[in-house]
Amino acid sequence: MTVTIAAVEAKRSRVRIFIVLMLFIVTTVNYADRATLSIAGAALSKELQLDPVALGYVFSAFGWSYVAAQVPGGWLLDRYGSKWVYACSILIWSVFTFMQGTIGFFAGGTAIVLLFALRFLVGLAEAPSFPANARIVAAWFPSNERGTASAFFNSGQYFATVLFAPLMGWIAHDFGWRYVFFVMGAVGLVIGLIWIMTIHGPKDHPGVNSIEFDYIKDGGALVDMDAGQGAQSGPKWDHIRQLLGNRMMLGVYLGQYCINALTYFFLTWFPVYLVKERGLTILQAGFVATLPALCGFLGGVLGGVISDVILRKTNSLTLARKIPIVGGMLLSMAIIGCNYVDGQAFVVGLMALAFFGKGIGALGWAVVSDTSPKEAGGVSGGLFNMFGNLSSITTPIIVGYILSATGSFNGALVFIGANALVAAVAYLFVVGKIERVQLQPS
Repeated sequence: MTVTIAAVEAKRSRVRIFIVLMLFIVTTVNYADRATLSIAGAALSKELQLDPVALGYVFSAFGWSYVAAQVPGGWLLDRYGSKWVYACSILIWSVFTFMQGTIGFFAGGTAIVLLFALRFLVGLAEAPSFPANARIVAAWFPSNERGTASAFFNSGQYFATVLFAPLMGWIAHDFGWRYVFFVMGAVGLVIGLIWIMTIHGPKDHPGVNSIEFDYIKDGGALVDMDAGQGAQSGPKWDHIRQLLGNRMMLGVYLGQYCINALTYFFLTWFPVYLVKERGLTILQAGFVATLPALCGFLGGVLGGVISDVILRKTNSLTLARKIPIVGGMLLSMAIIGCNYVDGQAFVVGLMALAFFGKGIGALGWAVVSDTSPKEAGGVSGGLFNMFGNLSSITTPIIVGYILSATGSFNGALVFIGANALVAAVAYLFVVGKIERVQLQPS
């Protein structure tokens, strides 16, 4: 029997590995485009004479539209399928990223308004991205591989900093902040074209063989997610009502909001913290930011592996997802320790530990793939991302006000650490059993 299983596995195609690799690459570019403003922020704010509160609002511009467009973006995914909605998303957000480099040709209030507007449009265009990731993972991966797959694509948010923060820091230092946007916009356009040429559903992909298809289907993959009624008519408003009335999902939404507070501090204020509070140059900040990001990436991959191992050992989806999430969030509270050390090495070490924990606990998208109903997978992911990314609005603004009131990042780091604690509490006491939501006919 062992020989037979080994022979079957040897003949099984591995297209799903390529699929999740593409999700990882697109997510990396996605988060790099979100982080462009944080890398360029110190030089840009000096040139445009932005105070901390004003910069906080500009940082938040992405979040307003990103949050507002989550449910419509999810509806588009359920209506038209993942491939083409995601392709349009990549190409459009890349164009708007490129255009942010042109605000250097304007002055004063006009430049600030244009920057806010373009960041707003980037958020609008990126809205379908993560719900699409969750749909594609649900369609391509069996349950016992879904945690690792989701953690892997989600870890692209950290790898974006590892790969692109030094590059963007060097570009901003040697060529000027405008070229950060030009280069990243061009990279996104190339990735969008590659996506169109290589991504297909499980039933349509020319590289998948019957052995792999049967394996993922029998393991719980929703291989026909983009076929049938869901793709033709889209979800109903009653589906949204049912999801919002589900205690498990509300706990997951709260947890993701708090987890994303760490994400958006890192994407917006962290390089500014290194420059203004710790005295680094913008070039140094770009390189220093890579260590916490690398630890977040390693933690993200490890969290998925741990989760799937626990699932295979216990056959409990609840334990498999909750243990890494709660443990990782408690570890993330190490960020508060930066207030009590002076050396840059200690600061970076504590940040690295915090983001390692955040990476381990960043399994929210695996939970979405586990729990989303087949007929409303995009909307379910959209709701999750909408609530989670309210942090993209509130975190930059709250940190800006804390800085304006105190002149220090100390209170901001306590605020971020407190969010990690609330996320752990939400998964421990609100979420309950993790299982797929069964919608009632409307």
